[in-house]
Amino acid sequence: MDFHELRRHAEALRFTPQEQVRWLAPKELARTAVKVLLAAVFADYSDKREIQGALKAGLLRAPLADPGAEEIWIDFVADLGDGFEATASVASVLGADRLAVDGADPLPRGALLVLGGDQVYPVASATGYEDRMKGPYRAALPSAPDEPLMVALPGNHDWYDGLTAFLRMFAQESAIGGWQTRQTRSYFAVELPQHWWLVGLDSQLGTYFDDPQRRYFETHLSPRLRPGDSVIVCSAEPTWVRSDERPDAFNSLHWFDRNIVRSRFDRTTRKREETGASIRLWLTGDKHHYARYAERLPDDRAGAGDALPPDPRRRQMVTCGLGGAYLSSTHRLPKALLLPPAASRMQKKDQPPTALALAQHTYPDAAESRSLARAIAEPWSRYWLPRRNPGFAVLAGAVQMVLVLIMSGAFALAEGRHNPVGALRSAGVDDVLGLLCTSAVLFVLPFVIGWWSGLLRERRPRAPSGPVVAVLFQAAVAAASLTVTVAIARSVPSSWNGFAFLAILLVVAAVMGASLGSQLFALWVLWTNRGLVADWQMSGQSIDDHKGFLRMHLAQDGTLTLYPLALDGTCRNWKIDEVADAEGVWKRPVPEPAPTVRLIEEPVVIARHGQG
Repeated sequence: MDFHELRRHAEALRFTPQEQVRWLAPKELARTAVKVLLAAVFADYSDKREIQGALKAGLLRAPLADPGAEEIWIDFVADLGDGFEATASVASVLGADRLAVDGADPLPRGALLVLGGDQVYPVASATGYEDRMKGPYRAALPSAPDEPLMVALPGNHDWYDGLTAFLRMFAQESAIGGWQTRQTRSYFAVELPQHWWLVGLDSQLGTYFDDPQRRYFETHLSPRLRPGDSVIVCSAEPTWVRSDERPDAFNSLHWFDRNIVRSRFDRTTRKREETGASIRLWLTGDKHHYARYAERLPDDRAGAGDALPPDPRRRQMVTCGLGGAYLSSTHRLPKALLLPPAASRMQKKDQPPTALALAQHTYPDAAESRSLARAIAEPWSRYWLPRRNPGFAVLAGAVQMVLVLIMSGAFALAEGRHNPVGALRSAGVDDVLGLLCTSAVLFVLPFVIGWWSGLLRERRPRAPSGPVVAVLFQAAVAAASLTVTVAIARSVPSSWNGFAFLAILLVVAAVMGASLGSQLFALWVLWTNRGLVADWQMSGQSIDDHKGFLRMHLAQDGTLTLYPLALDGTCRNWKIDEVADAEGVWKRPVPEPAPTVRLIEEPVVIARHGQG
């Protein structure tokens, strides 16, 4: 059965499957804007991290079923609680006992599942978590004798309600299907076999490390670190990627590396001492793609190309936010990083900085990323903006109706008349040509303004302001709508009354707004190369294919191997199986057939600190 048939079984499933969020739908634009504004204004007032200091906290250990194990499999997935088909497809392969992978031997399910942020979209709520995350994951793994541990760190969407629903879902030491939760706060430290540690950080909408969180890691992590220990750090955002534009973005993570992992405060000597430990892997989501940055080593050839040869000594920084949300682009990722950047205002930072290079393989790759981004402005694509966001087309049509009414009034005043409908009906050929010229001027004007302002201020041409372009593009569409209406009026019988003509005017404006207005908006989005508007190139399409996650193996010899896995397509057909457990009899959706999984790139091997 398809998604819509499945929704009819919501009562038996114990959750309601949800559609992929349409981020450019008017309702979502308004709701998200309000939530983001409230979160930004009241973030410090609703910051529950300070309150969490009163909650019990301790060190976690994995695997739960065998604390003395010498190896462990770990899964990492992020940005997952969006549309049912994408989220449940990923959850189904995460829950499989052994996963068949094209290009690799079967991989066993992880004894530890790390949720890397944004477990629900568009905003956090108890119902949202139930329908978009817990329901699909409980269905994917109703029970498991080995009791795999699940830990989660909050992303920005988890924070929009002040973290209330997140703590209820993940910090109550309850079960989500076969996965067991044990954390009691929004951050955690997990002791792994072979002197490895896994850490989850809560940066609360990009702000500072709160005091209870700092004390937690100073108490439960730093004193236990020994020379040669290796640490995996999970954060909710890849702050390293845009360090050239935001040089202080990486400061908090760099502070954690220097003051929690690599050194600690000795309360006896009242001095800082080296731990001998090192962060070997940084993991994050937030950007819904796969990208890996590898450390440049001192013995790498100077002037070598961007692609570095495999070497287990390299530290790695990996973004993998493919758990279910819309796909993000990769073609604008920087090819090289220096961390911390020279412009960082940190007083104490590493010198010289660490150099990293973007690995050869991303998902999607750069060429496919460019092609996918263009689809938002391609009318023949299923991802064309108004086709993917019908509500936006309605909004664009309504905006044009208002603009046309305003411009028709201005046209009447210019003609010395008080009746806009009468002025338009009596317009001649010269008026039509005048409106056409007005439309063309409004279309070209922003580029001329940008060119001249660049010459005057910087002595070189520059692109016009984005909002100016967007507004004048829509004004150009309104002028074009008036032109079409006047042209139609010349062929309409004069016996038609003014209301009929007004109806024609509004219909023309609505149709041209929904089609041409949406198309010009899509072209403007495509033309923008940074910031929130540039993100709309992909979020506006809500691409529900191209998903994935990381499966990792920590072996007995202390090496960590990363398997970046992709689902090129998500499941569209489902069957229902019956489940009987302590809570009674219920039904769960099962993909039919199971999604195909493949490697994004060859497995990446990371040696323990001091090895290799």
